[in-house]
Amino acid sequence: MSLETVSTNRMFGGVQGVYRHQSRETKTPMTFSVFLPPQAAEAGARLPVVWYLSGLTCTYANVTEKGQFQRACAELGLIFVAPDSSPRGEGVPDDPEGAYDFGLGAGFYVDATQASWAANYRMESYIVSELPEVIAANFPVDMARQGLTGHSMGGHGALTLALKTPGRWKSVSAFAPISSPMRCPWGEKALGGYLGPDRAAWRRYDATALLDDGARVPELLVDQGEADNFLEGQLKPDLLEAACRKAGVRLTLRRQPGYDHSYYFIASFMEDHLRWHAERLQGVTS
Repeated sequence: MSLETVSTNRMFGGVQGVYRHQSRETKTPMTFSVFLPPQAAEAGARLPVVWYLSGLTCTYANVTEKGQFQRACAELGLIFVAPDSSPRGEGVPDDPEGAYDFGLGAGFYVDATQASWAANYRMESYIVSELPEVIAANFPVDMARQGLTGHSMGGHGALTLALKTPGRWKSVSAFAPISSPMRCPWGEKALGGYLGPDRAAWRRYDATALLDDGARVPELLVDQGEADNFLEGQLKPDLLEAACRKAGVRLTLRRQPGYDHSYYFIASFMEDHLRWHAERLQGVTS
């Protein structure tokens, strides 16, 4: 679990750090960021943690530099972890046509099964198993108090990973998630490429299908910009709303007039999400 410190910066009394390690799952170096609030410096501190999964083309850097989460995390005593969105490095396969929605930056939080992708594209196991081990070994986290959120492709990741590991995440939210990858062009390309043509295998990576198949979380918070140019063609929050209603899962879906898909949108509602997570993570016991 050797960890390299790439950078650290003092911020709101805490520390914003960037770190790198060699991943056993992706077989590549993986870089991630961690914000430690000032409470982390107290003797014996064990703090709740919120994980943020990024969207297409993004790395840990997008939310770290644009998400505006640090002030709220410093106030609330939350550790904030932002992983990368795919493996990277020499020899890692990419979309042969250089498209942004498959390959590097587009891991879709799946464990790929198809030849040429399966060796490195193991983002589900990386997020669920390996990186939490690294975080727990190196930072003062209380692993009984974990929240999960994400944006777009990362929102899809947050929803599906939470539904597949019930009880692991005590709070789950998303910003403009890809609600049903099986029913949108981004998802059909990614799931078909990483998992093959059998659509039955795709159901493990589709939040609406998981809900239909019996997976549950207690509640969800989702924000969606009404001026998002991907709203109808790719994101389809109405499908998530219908699946939650049918499954009896409490969904707070807030449609935000005038907001698009950018980090201006995410930054506008990040504090709301962090306060929502903090309420559900305080006092939780394993």
